[in-house]
Amino acid sequence: MIEPAILHYCKYQERCHSEVRNKLFELGMYSAAVGEQIALLVEAGVLNEERFARAFARGRWRLKQWGRNKIKQQLRLKKVSEYCIKKGLSEIDDEEYAEVIMKIAAKKASELAKERSILSKKAKLSRFLLQRGYEQDIVSECIKSLL
Repeated sequence: MIEPAILHYCKYQERCHSEVRNKLFELGMYSAAVGEQIALLVEAGVLNEERFARAFARGRWRLKQWGRNKIKQQLRLKKVSEYCIKKGLSEIDDEEYAEVIMKIAAKKASELAKERSILSKKAKLSRFLLQRGYEQDIVSECIKSLL
């Protein structure tokens, strides 16, 4: 039988296996019971790691406008499989991705307009975009077209 508290926890929002495992340990369950509960949740269709990866990637992209690298890194920290990470990243449209990075870069470049050195401006813009999780080659192209 599925623990009611964990069932509510999983139905409230999409969860990955590691989050559910940690919550079950917090609730005082032991290893064997934790494995059994996760199996029951997967069997019931309440816990699905691919669905979680898709929702996570979609949310971080739409709301926080993170790049693919940062989303991938965060999913790995949550111990999501590489297959599910690829499925999650497939939620991001390439054209929209390019448009958004250009928009973010243009906004940041205008904030850096008072910067005197062009090299300093490029370095700061590059660091900013890389920190947001965008790929190096896309960042380089973006900076070339803006500055």
